[in-house]
Amino acid sequence: MPLFTSRKQEKKVKVTFANGLLLVEKNNGKQQVFPLDFFPRLLNATDEEREDWTQIDNGIHFNQLDIDVSF
Repeated sequence: MPLFTSRKQEKKVKVTFANGLLLVEKNNGKQQVFPLDFFPRLLNATDEEREDWTQIDNGIHFNQLDIDVSF
C-alpha cells in the first residue's frame, strides 16, 4: 500500500513583518529579528510574495522571490 504525504508541511516557525523588520518565532518561543534592509527584494515585496514561504532545514525560503533566510 503506497503512503501519501501532504505537500503542505507543518510550519514550525511563525513569520511576521513589522516596522521594517522580519520576525521569525520558533516553536520554542525564541524569536530572531532581521532588518529588511538586509533583503531589499523582500523589503519591496507584496504581501502575497511575503506569505509564500516554506521552511527549510536551516531557515525559510521565500518561493516567489527565491530568497533564503537562515537562522
